[in-house]
Amino acid sequence: MATPSLRSHEIPAHSQEAGNKSISSGSRRGLLWPLRARQSRVGLFEVGPGHELHRMTRMMQEGLWAATQVSKNNPPMGPTTQKDYLEVMTQVHEEGFELGTLAGPAFARLRQSIGLTEEDYQATLGPGDPYLQFFSTSKSKASFFLTHDQRFFVKTQRRHEVQVLLAHLPRYVEHLQQYPHSLLARLLGIYSLRVAQGKKKYFIIMQCIFYPTSRISERYDIKGCNVSRWVDPAPEGSPLVLVLKDLNFQEKTMRLGAQRSWFLRQMELDTAFLREVNVLDYSLLVAIQFLHEDEKGDHHSVFSTFKSIQGASTSKGTGDQNCRILPDLPNALHILDGPDQRYFLGLVDLTTVYGFRKRLEHLWKMVRYPGQSVSTVSPAHYARRLCRWAEVHTE
Repeated sequence: MATPSLRSHEIPAHSQEAGNKSISSGSRRGLLWPLRARQSRVGLFEVGPGHELHRMTRMMQEGLWAATQVSKNNPPMGPTTQKDYLEVMTQVHEEGFELGTLAGPAFARLRQSIGLTEEDYQATLGPGDPYLQFFSTSKSKASFFLTHDQRFFVKTQRRHEVQVLLAHLPRYVEHLQQYPHSLLARLLGIYSLRVAQGKKKYFIIMQCIFYPTSRISERYDIKGCNVSRWVDPAPEGSPLVLVLKDLNFQEKTMRLGAQRSWFLRQMELDTAFLREVNVLDYSLLVAIQFLHEDEKGDHHSVFSTFKSIQGASTSKGTGDQNCRILPDLPNALHILDGPDQRYFLGLVDLTTVYGFRKRLEHLWKMVRYPGQSVSTVSPAHYARRLCRWAEVHTE
């Protein structure tokens, strides 16, 4: 396939070719592909040929490979500027689709700040193994995917949600600079996809909070309220992976030990940021993994320096940044080890603004569920309530 042509807005057009990788990698599996089990991971389904979303995800993969080639060929230099946040790069592919990269240089620097190379990002998200789909208990109509190694999370978004993310992106980056061990999910890219002359679809890439997944036994989506916060557990022996909710966690406690004070402080810092940008309805994701005997205690953890987006290295003495000792593990930013269990923790879904519609929804729910705890409350109330949940459910 020929290299896609490139259009840029907000900045001069790039002159360097983006590079390419053929979308035909799916075809090399030939007629044997339908014989492979679609359920290749517990509760996850390969988006292979015959799946209704196969064509869309293949275009995503092809487009992401070419888009990342641009940032590999033209690595951003110097600090992030306002121009970087406004950049929109559009690549036109001969297969009949366009992929837009929004705020590309800003995200390239953010990926660099967490030690993620463009080569790794490109290889994992690009053509090759198909994405994995899972069925969320969320009320959202979004589609959810994981890369085949389950490191990165791909989620479709509405246009207004993307606008919220882009509007808050400079402050989000600033918050991560100030608190490099933040629990906020690391947003790695925002993209648009248009097929022929159709309507644009938007999607985001994030680090997966629940990684590595192999030994995770329980998963929860916590909002700190009770109304509509129960999920019927999967039948015993079912391969389906369910993300449970607040009421499912009601009688449980996270035993964080010495990590508890750090966790509660970081929850305060992160929810204060979300309150300041007028966001609510976000979730604290929680997953639990039992530790093996040789994993218990501090001997398996080492202090990891962590470079901020500006490249300044944090150290054990930088208490103002609320840094902690990171485990020597993949996805260390979202892993806390207690005495007996490992916890995967992160704040996600940062796109709901407390505007006129949410204020009306709040009033309606107060009438519909008098005296009960509902999700739609003011950002200040939401932040306090979730921090209170964290305090009550940890020891």
